[in-house]
Amino acid sequence: MNASATARYSITLPVSQQAAFDYHARPGALQRLLPPWQNVEIESSDNSLTEGSRVVLRMRVGGLPVRWVAQHTAYDPPNAFEDVQLEGPFEHWHHRHEFTALGEDRCELIDSLTYKIPGGSIGERIGERRIRDQLDQMFAFRQATILGDLQLAAAHPLPSQRIALSGSRGLVGSHLQNLLTVLGHQVRPIVRKASGGDEEEIAVWADDAPLEKLREIDAVIHLAGKPIAAERWSESVKREIRESRVRKTRQLCERLAKLDGEGPRTLLCASATGYYGDRGDELLTEESAAGEGFLAEVAREWEQACQPAVEAGIRVVHLRFGVILSPRDGALPKMLTPTRLGLGGKLGRGDQWWSWIALDDCLGAIYHALARESVQGPVNVVAPTPVRNREFAQTLARVLSRPAVLPAPKTALRLMLGEMADALLLASARVQPARLEQTNYRFRYPALEPALRHLLGRAVVDTSG
Repeated sequence: MNASATARYSITLPVSQQAAFDYHARPGALQRLLPPWQNVEIESSDNSLTEGSRVVLRMRVGGLPVRWVAQHTAYDPPNAFEDVQLEGPFEHWHHRHEFTALGEDRCELIDSLTYKIPGGSIGERIGERRIRDQLDQMFAFRQATILGDLQLAAAHPLPSQRIALSGSRGLVGSHLQNLLTVLGHQVRPIVRKASGGDEEEIAVWADDAPLEKLREIDAVIHLAGKPIAAERWSESVKREIRESRVRKTRQLCERLAKLDGEGPRTLLCASATGYYGDRGDELLTEESAAGEGFLAEVAREWEQACQPAVEAGIRVVHLRFGVILSPRDGALPKMLTPTRLGLGGKLGRGDQWWSWIALDDCLGAIYHALARESVQGPVNVVAPTPVRNREFAQTLARVLSRPAVLPAPKTALRLMLGEMADALLLASARVQPARLEQTNYRFRYPALEPALRHLLGRAVVDTSG
């Protein structure tokens, strides 16, 4: 009969033992720490670490659907908590999370695992190395995420904020909500229409009734809008894209202006590097003029729609997002399958500049803008190292250990996507995060390859300890 295996992972964190424990105990922690490259969804959770609380995950193992039911069996704040598998892919699983104080503002987090692979000695021979590699990658991801989040909080000491968030179900919004809650803030989703059952919702666009709820808010983060690349652009789709951004933003800002200074003092509003249009090799900063084309027009009008809030004395930040990298949504998932098949390659000539940013830095930049009173106006939310498209394709292929040999000609892209191909894939925007750098934002992933390795579970893991 095969014996249980063990694993131990430790990291020193730049916060107190209590602060590290609190991070894990708050809603959103589980979501923050799920590896994005794994097909894992939360079916249910008590949002608690207390003894007897349960988490149910849905995943696929060997292509088959599996439910993982875990129960917390020990709860000793701020020293430790434990969980065991009640149902799932292992014959046995026990996980102890232990926090040891190393001083007032340092502690050690130790994750100790005991597990048994099903299938006896055959299962152990076949699966042990693969399971250990997966665990190494998972805990490398968890440790990098925890450390980065706590360093972000330490660099931006911010009293607990009451934050209204639109677009809370989108890629950025859902992850931002988790980050905000694990760092101790309260998030109230802005929705189109009140459900009638959630007192935490604010239905800003319905009528003026939510104004009283907005008076209780410290800051608004507005990310909602029709996805730009969800379908081929027709005139009606372009109209919906424009209206979902410009009209809704103006309505929100007009309502904020009605509060006469009694509500939120900060508004962070989404925008895009599409503001600059197709600019070749020109180096672009927040001071650069707007470009031409549909996306540039939308972004310009989008930012102008915030003027009622500006005139009301609210600090407004325009978040000009570049290509946000996540394996769950956006541009990256569409590139993964062809690259894994060895078909990844440059788009068109491949010399167009792509201004990208890892999801965690996108979230970090938003938090930085929230916390820094000196940040206002346009902010380029991009990494400091834009790359040409051919370099992006080659780097992704290298991370996935695949060739990048099959280019996609411009004509084929235009036949498939129409106008959208030129605006989203073939346009060149060499954008610099000048304002983030001037205000000392610390990037977690300033270079592309480490960012992709972190997101795709291909990090270089030190197992010498």
